[in-house]
Amino acid sequence: MAETKQILVGKIVAPQGIRGEVRVQSFAENPADFKKMAIQSNRFADGDFKFVRVVPNSNVVIAKIRGVDDRNTAETLRGTELFIVRGALPDLPDNEYYQADLIGFDVVRDGRKIGVVDCFQNYGAGDIIELDNGYMVSFNGATVDMENKAVFVK
Repeated sequence: MAETKQILVGKIVAPQGIRGEVRVQSFAENPADFKKMAIQSNRFADGDFKFVRVVPNSNVVIAKIRGVDDRNTAETLRGTELFIVRGALPDLPDNEYYQADLIGFDVVRDGRKIGVVDCFQNYGAGDIIELDNGYMVSFNGATVDMENKAVFVK
């Protein structure tokens, strides 16, 4: 796995208040981890920025970003995608994996390949695998074979 691969962990969805805070839709397991992450974005000159304050509110994080001090500036950040470098993620125990590591894996149902993992979606009822052919299948109950790069679905 490439150490420089970027993984999408959130997206700025709106300004919050008048002091430059922003609402961030978090894709992280624990939204409070944003305070510890080395977040990157192509919208900032140095690419890297730190959250000054994070107040988790379900999967939306209220954040204050250094240098963003008013609502107008915060508004210009709407839609900004936030990334971390794959190498910054902690190692996982055996039989655990990050969904980003499954991109490109074959998806197999009843012994037949039905597509390749393109991305994951979650509309609130659980994770869905989006395949390269446009089909979507539930990730619920899936088995992952990291060695053979395959996801077995029901």
